[in-house]
Parts: sequence; structure tokens; C-alpha cells
Amino acid sequence: MGRPARIAVYVLLGLLGVCVAVAGALVQGALLPGGLLLGLAGCAALFYGGVKVTGTRLGAVVPGVVWLFVVIALSTSRPEGDFLFAAGVGPYVYLLGGAMVAVICATVPQLPPSGPNTA
Repeated sequence: MGRPARIAVYVLLGLLGVCVAVAGALVQGALLPGGLLLGLAGCAALFYGGVKVTGTRLGAVVPGVVWLFVVIALSTSRPEGDFLFAAGVGPYVYLLGGAMVAVICATVPQLPPSGPNTA
């Protein structure tokens, strides 16, 4: 994969990080605990998929960092008093669980593919 293609993949992973953060923020509070698990599963799929697509740890770091910044930005209250995350256990589990999934996916060891040895 050439350098421009790799950069395009990282930009796409960053955009998907924004989408997963917003979707997870909306879903995690709606159907407790199913929505929370669905939001965390979306995070895990994006971060692990990023590692598999790029073949590097940066494939989990880029969407993970973007996801974290978006979730933190969504958790702040606005001057009008509106907020997306309610006070409770669910939003904290979503924030900490998503961050842990990103770290786990970024640090999981890369094992060589197993298969018949033709050497």
C-alpha cells in the first residue's frame, strides 16, 4: 500500500471514529445495558478492524484518539444547559470501556498467520 493510500485509510478511520463516537453516545443511554454493549462493540469492531486493515498499531490509535476527543466534546454541557450524556454509570462505562478497548487493540501482539508450513 502506497503512502497516499495509507494516509487516506487513516483519514477514513478517523472519520469512522467520529461516526462511532456519535452513534455510541446516542445508543448507550437508550437501551441500558444493550445499548451500552452495542456502543462498545462498535468501538471494538472499529479499533480492531483498523489494526487488521492497516497492519499497524496506528490503525487502532488514530480512530481511538479521534473517538476519545469526540466523546469528551459531546460530554461537555452547552450554555443552554443541553448535554448528550446524562449523569450515571452508563456514560462512564462507555468512556472508560471504549478507551480500554482502544488501548487493548493497539497493544495486542501481532501474530504471524498460521497455516501449512511450505518451507
